[in-house]
Amino acid sequence: MSPIPATRPRASAVRSRAENRTGWGFVAPFAVAFLVAIVAPIAYAIYLSLYRQDFFGNQTFVGLSNYVRALSDPSLWGGLGRIVAYIVIQVPTMMALALVAALAIDSGRLRGWRFFRLTLFLPYAVPGVVAVIIWGFVYGPRFGLVGSVNTLLGTTLDPLSPRWIIVAISIIATWEWAGYNMLVYYSALRTVPTELYEAAAIDGAGAMRTMFSVKLPALRGAIVITLIFSIIGSVQLFNEPNLLKPIAPNAITSDFTPTLYAYTLSFAGRQYSYAATVAIVMGIVTAVIAYIVQLRGHREAMR
Repeated sequence: MSPIPATRPRASAVRSRAENRTGWGFVAPFAVAFLVAIVAPIAYAIYLSLYRQDFFGNQTFVGLSNYVRALSDPSLWGGLGRIVAYIVIQVPTMMALALVAALAIDSGRLRGWRFFRLTLFLPYAVPGVVAVIIWGFVYGPRFGLVGSVNTLLGTTLDPLSPRWIIVAISIIATWEWAGYNMLVYYSALRTVPTELYEAAAIDGAGAMRTMFSVKLPALRGAIVITLIFSIIGSVQLFNEPNLLKPIAPNAITSDFTPTLYAYTLSFAGRQYSYAATVAIVMGIVTAVIAYIVQLRGHREAMR
């Protein structure tokens, strides 16, 4: 007997190659954009960080010398310390307000909850630059709302002083982002199965018990995600101090935050290589912090 032609495996291989080409066709646009917009700038920043420019713009290879300098740079680590203080003040406050608002809206006992939800979310739609300008006028100790209160009460409150500037910036960021996080939490609450609420009601659980036993556990994943994004956004703090700097020069210096420090090094000092080094160091710090938070959140979710 003559052997049967192996047409089926060959056809399967041709179909598999065609599917692979189709898959790569769908992935290619994203892959190109990812390489051009993310990988290439990072690679170029790493390349710059290994060199040093002189006064005339000539580059000299210095290896890891810029990183050694960054590890002992008081301006960089002073800015990082202010970022840590900002995270401690702003992130828990914003997340707590967003969580309370989401739980209140989801409870069904809040009158006018649609208006409340829209009102809380609206500041997120305001451009960040506009928001900082608005709050800059509010904080003005002589010309703004705070100035009017000082005149009325005879006080000398100055939110833009070095003592209160971190709190002032935290209030701005909380006003901008609380509504966004509220919407994330509220969306997560809407996905909780009704069977869990029914089971809690059968067991005689009240509103508070249901919140702690059903709603908050269901929000654990959303809380971890918003916490990671909030920390990353905090490390990247730039708009608020940069725009408030002209009206608070005594409180906000050119190295107030690491991103503002890198910006000043690059565009004012023309130290592009060292600015790239600062950016890479802060990127590594951010990645490590985000990984630790994510890992801890995953462990808590598995309990």
